[in-house]
Amino acid sequence: MSGTALLGQSQAELTAWAVAQGQPAYRGQQLHQGIYRQRVRSLGEISVLPKTWRETAAADIGRSQVTLRQVAPDGTHKYLLAMADGAIVETVGIPSRDRLTVCASTQVGCPMGCTFCATGKGGFARNLALHEILDQVLTVESDMAQRVSHLVFMGMGEPLLNLDNVVAAIRSLHRDVGMSQRNITVSTVGLPHKILALAAEKLPVTLAVSLHAPNQELRTELIPAAKPYPLSQLMQDCREYVQQTGRRVSFEYTLLAGTNDRPEHARQLAELVAGFQSHVNLIPYNPIAEAEFVRPEDRAVQVFLQALAKRGVAASVRRTRGLAANAACGQLRGTLQKKVP
Repeated sequence: MSGTALLGQSQAELTAWAVAQGQPAYRGQQLHQGIYRQRVRSLGEISVLPKTWRETAAADIGRSQVTLRQVAPDGTHKYLLAMADGAIVETVGIPSRDRLTVCASTQVGCPMGCTFCATGKGGFARNLALHEILDQVLTVESDMAQRVSHLVFMGMGEPLLNLDNVVAAIRSLHRDVGMSQRNITVSTVGLPHKILALAAEKLPVTLAVSLHAPNQELRTELIPAAKPYPLSQLMQDCREYVQQTGRRVSFEYTLLAGTNDRPEHARQLAELVAGFQSHVNLIPYNPIAEAEFVRPEDRAVQVFLQALAKRGVAASVRRTRGLAANAACGQLRGTLQKKVP
């Protein structure tokens, strides 16, 4: 069994580990139930295991500690989670009438450097391990006492830079936690070869591509890391992703007042996404202290949406959740870092 954390291991792997510890094979099923159904944080909490083994087994479940929890008036829960090495990541639980969605992080910080993003302003430390990704889902389930039905990898970090662990987490969430892969979204700024690498995994997930600009010049101003990856090639990779997976692509477009929300931007965006199965999510900007961008007025958002609709583009405005809880990804962590000398 790879690594030291038990979280992320299948029942077969847990069984093999238990047998190697001198335990009968059925202990694997008990471990699996304790970790994924009871959401225990230590072996000591799995009461069906022998007390002596619980006390002496050199094993770590791999759970984080909640260091801060904020709840917005709309019910959105935002968490700061401390990993074993002290690294801090953000996770969000977003409840609605018939579902609970987790917005999960995949890295500690982010190396992409998007000019309007609080996470990018905080720098990059490392990738999250498999168990650290899964832990976020189990933490939200336990704290909110509700089954997580949907997951979006739209938190801190660029998921495709941690592709192996993200794919392993998706498979484990389906296999061990019982989540439908069709209810999982992987968001990316777009990296050469990585979109097609995700397609090759044959996962029925939704791909969400963060465009934020309808032309290469403006996009590289907003996303410096996009410079070596021409927008034309990104769109070609998206078309091939649709062909290989049969799944539509969702395009994320953060509206920045006076920067990318003008009529010509709507026209360019419509031309860019024309011709293949897709959907555009318009996201009114959540302001952060480290950037001077401005959130557009609601009327301007609707004008942009209508301009896309007139050109036959399927689009919607993402409802902003948790504005009272440092809604923009990275804000809560960044606020904490500023307080620490």
